[in-house]
Amino acid sequence: MTPISSENPMTSENALALLAMLPASVEVKRGMSEREPDHVEKRWGFRFAPEHRVLLGAGLPTGNRRWPDWRDGDPEDLAARLARPSDGVLFDVERNGFWHPDWEPRPMATQDALEVARAYLAEVPVMVPIYSHRYVPAGPDRTGAPVLSMHQTDIIYYGSDLVDYFHHEFGRPVPTPEDHQYATIPFWSYFLD
Repeated sequence: MTPISSENPMTSENALALLAMLPASVEVKRGMSEREPDHVEKRWGFRFAPEHRVLLGAGLPTGNRRWPDWRDGDPEDLAARLARPSDGVLFDVERNGFWHPDWEPRPMATQDALEVARAYLAEVPVMVPIYSHRYVPAGPDRTGAPVLSMHQTDIIYYGSDLVDYFHHEFGRPVPTPEDHQYATIPFWSYFLD
């Protein structure tokens, strides 16, 4: 499959091919209806990336608790998954002295620093869980965005887009060319440079 872009959007056929790569331990439930993602987006305050929406329409991976169940999942679990990227940054602010260079000078008191960091993090793009600690940025206009592996501020590319990610995680990886230009994600791309 060629990289996802606005000129080459994800199709249902592409999504079914990706879901077919999953191991037998993953149950793929009936895909989400056209309206189900709308309800998820309204409840949780984000918009799925177009290819993520198409994937979920083709089938909803569930099973081994590593997949977010957007249809029947525990609300506390989904909230925790959505908060995990920002919570990880806050953990490193509190425990490891992290401070983003674009933020105002770091307050001396840890609690004050956390308060300032929370205010900044409230403005960054929402990262939406795909599987375990793999995330894609939210947004209906983010076609072809990279998939990131996120653990606190230890953040790496795990796929140049959703297709590349599925090949890396569940199939046979196709090497990413050294000169490949990943799409930039405000704030989060800082950790990738």
